[in-house]
Amino acid sequence: MDEIMEHLKSMQGYVGVNPNIPNEWKENAQKLCWEYNQTPPDWQRRAELLKQLLGTCDPLTFIEPSFRCDYGFNIHTHGLTVINYNCVILDTSPVNLGAGVFLAPGVCLACAGHALDPEQRAQGVGTSKPITLEDGVWIGANAVVCGGVTIGQGSVIGAGSVVTRDIPAGVVAAGVPCRVIRPITEADRIDPAQMAF
Repeated sequence: MDEIMEHLKSMQGYVGVNPNIPNEWKENAQKLCWEYNQTPPDWQRRAELLKQLLGTCDPLTFIEPSFRCDYGFNIHTHGLTVINYNCVILDTSPVNLGAGVFLAPGVCLACAGHALDPEQRAQGVGTSKPITLEDGVWIGANAVVCGGVTIGQGSVIGAGSVVTRDIPAGVVAAGVPCRVIRPITEADRIDPAQMAF
């Protein structure tokens, strides 16, 4: 089991046979997610549950229910992290969320994949690669980030995008597949005089 855990926690990614992964690892995450999703809006209780669920949990980690993940121990928050409603993180490899990361409703971060060959897929052969969102990344609603992707500091991913390749820092990117549209510039700053409150 130690060797399997070593592969799951590796930043190198892996190919494995999913039925060989001990069920109790996923069951623990399922129980904690279920309990988390049933809590009233009590941030203290939610913070306690997140500390049990996540591998690294910064005190400024806020997740709105409903939230689902595979294992939890492979999710690491490194500063203020805001995860909105109905997000899913398939953390079969490490998922690192930098300080100031925002995930809009319905975002899916999917480290996990399956064999393309149908016989191998039916046997449970799967793939996995880590995901890294650097500081200040914002992922728009219903976007999907695939395994092996790093999104650079301060970048914004448009709603509904499917991110299959790395995105550099400081850009707006969108589409299926997701592509860089333009850099984020000083012109994107909102004038404080426009703020209603």
